[in-house]
Amino acid sequence: MTNIARLRYFIQSFTRVVELHGNDEERIFADGGDLLAELIAHDDWLPDEFARPDPERYQQYLLYCEPMERFSVVSFVWGPGQTTPVHDHTVWGMVGILRGAETCEEFEVDSAGHLRATGSHRLHCGSIDLVSPRIGDVHRVSNALADRASVSIHVYGANIGAVKRHVYEPDTGRTRTFISGYSGNVMPNIWDRSAELATSV
Repeated sequence: MTNIARLRYFIQSFTRVVELHGNDEERIFADGGDLLAELIAHDDWLPDEFARPDPERYQQYLLYCEPMERFSVVSFVWGPGQTTPVHDHTVWGMVGILRGAETCEEFEVDSAGHLRATGSHRLHCGSIDLVSPRIGDVHRVSNALADRASVSIHVYGANIGAVKRHVYEPDTGRTRTFISGYSGNVMPNIWDRSAELATSV
């Protein structure tokens, strides 16, 4: 049985963080990062339909969007060998690895508009990565495993599926605007407490 209460607690707690800190990115990263670390420390809460890979491309499933669109929570699912284009976010974001491993290649755009690789790192289960226009916002992410899917949980400072963002051509640095949308049309039901409450009756 999926322990969806973990996701409900995370969403409730993260809502308090956003209400308390507003647009203070550093405080959101600090307090929100602790909450995300606790969430991904357990792999018993994500429903199977939000961890399902697709043979053609990586999937971006919406788990929750705060009513005022101040933050959203998304599961990314990567099949073996799948990768994103080089892209940005335009808002703050946190990435926590729930299953498998990911490779993140980092880039920056210089004053002439050229794209320059600045490094790469590998993320394992329990790792958390941060992005934002302030600290670095352009990267390419790949499944680091050749034989199985990887799953990461992302928290963004907006309804990320509705944000105008950019894909970069690695050779020229030219950009194309895109809006990612989401891979599904449903979200997990975090509010049905009937099963857990029935045990206390």
